[in-house]
Amino acid sequence: QVQLVESGGGLVQAGGSLRLSCAASGRTSRNYGMGWFRQPPGKEREFVAAIDWSGSSTRYVESVKGRFTISRDSAKNTVYLQMNRLKPEDTAEYYCAGDLSGRYFRDTLPSYSAMDYWGKGTLVTVSS
Repeated sequence: QVQLVESGGGLVQAGGSLRLSCAASGRTSRNYGMGWFRQPPGKEREFVAAIDWSGSSTRYVESVKGRFTISRDSAKNTVYLQMNRLKPEDTAEYYCAGDLSGRYFRDTLPSYSAMDYWGKGTLVTVSS
């Protein structure tokens, strides 16, 4: 099993930046893709970004392209989401999730429930 713990959320003004971290522990020797989902208040959980096990491939939802960057530090078993030019509509609970099956890059729209490991989330609030 792999345990995931997110951190880095908080309150920021529109136009500001935050960096989220997702630290993995447990059976981290397995190769798995990592990604971020978010759930805005009163809405469905949605895919945000993903990175493959090697760090060479990434994908993003259209609404964050050019503003968010996903990266991973394999030595630290940590994945990051750098969020710049934040907007009020980015307000959400952000969750990281691990994928053993390649679904982040195979599925048309990655589903949170299809992932193999999940964190408990970190709240990001963007004020206008």
